[in-house]
Amino acid sequence: TQEQQDKWLTPILEGKTRSVFCMTEPDVASSDATNMQATAVVDSDEIIINGSKWWSSGLGDPAVDILIVMAYTPDETKDRHHQHSMVLVPAKTAGVNIERMLKVFGDYDAPHGHGEVSFDNVRVPVSHFIGGPGMGFEIAQGRLGPGRIHHCMRCIGAAEKSLELAVKRGMERTAFGKPLLQLGGNFERIAEARIKIDQARLLTLYAAQKMDAQGTKAALTEISAIKVVAPTVLQEVVDMAIQIHGGMGVCQDTMLPSFFAQARALRLADGPDEVHKTMIAKLELKRQGFSRSTKPTKA
Repeated sequence: TQEQQDKWLTPILEGKTRSVFCMTEPDVASSDATNMQATAVVDSDEIIINGSKWWSSGLGDPAVDILIVMAYTPDETKDRHHQHSMVLVPAKTAGVNIERMLKVFGDYDAPHGHGEVSFDNVRVPVSHFIGGPGMGFEIAQGRLGPGRIHHCMRCIGAAEKSLELAVKRGMERTAFGKPLLQLGGNFERIAEARIKIDQARLLTLYAAQKMDAQGTKAALTEISAIKVVAPTVLQEVVDMAIQIHGGMGVCQDTMLPSFFAQARALRLADGPDEVHKTMIAKLELKRQGFSRSTKPTKA
């Protein structure tokens, strides 16, 4: 609503505050979002929220002012994809408890990292529903395409930086009388990295162009494809760069460990590889006039 935008969105856009998105849960397989156990139940003119969330982005940032919580709103008159809601919860509301911050491969990305938060009979006005009860999935799907494209853009930037660091290290360090890049097939590894990065960049641009021209729904295959490809390419390029750096590649003196954590985590965040590959296959079957339940026509 306009009131929500004025109160919560405008300060975020001005850089005065930030929000946290709370969806993933610790006790269920969150790749299937309908597993959600946290509840947002209407009680007269209030919403009561109970449950736990983790991997909540930016939870430790002192500038956090508002939590966007996706939770189960039971309604037997609706299908399962219309029984989840997004609710605006001010960070200082009674019952909101930050349980802990989470480390990725032992690296604490403070204060902008991810955390676990619990909601114990948290009450907010019904006006804090975003779009109304049961609209959570529809709202989430609207941002997933642009969000995944953004992840992939960051992966490509990190891969470019990793390749740059690998080349610099490989040309400046000497072993057995030669620059490292001239040893052990490293030239081939540099070439493969350049090929992979440019392939990922082109697929990202294609997905973004199709999404702009035809809408997110028309670009679902391309969005899922690049969400699989870009983090994998980053992981492979970073691994190569770490190998060229030797011991320095796995310590905090370079960006490489952070890039590796980013790549590996993104193969889970915003949908694991397996979910995206399944989506791509389903869409391809549909494009060719089949479905998963289609029976063979020949023995």
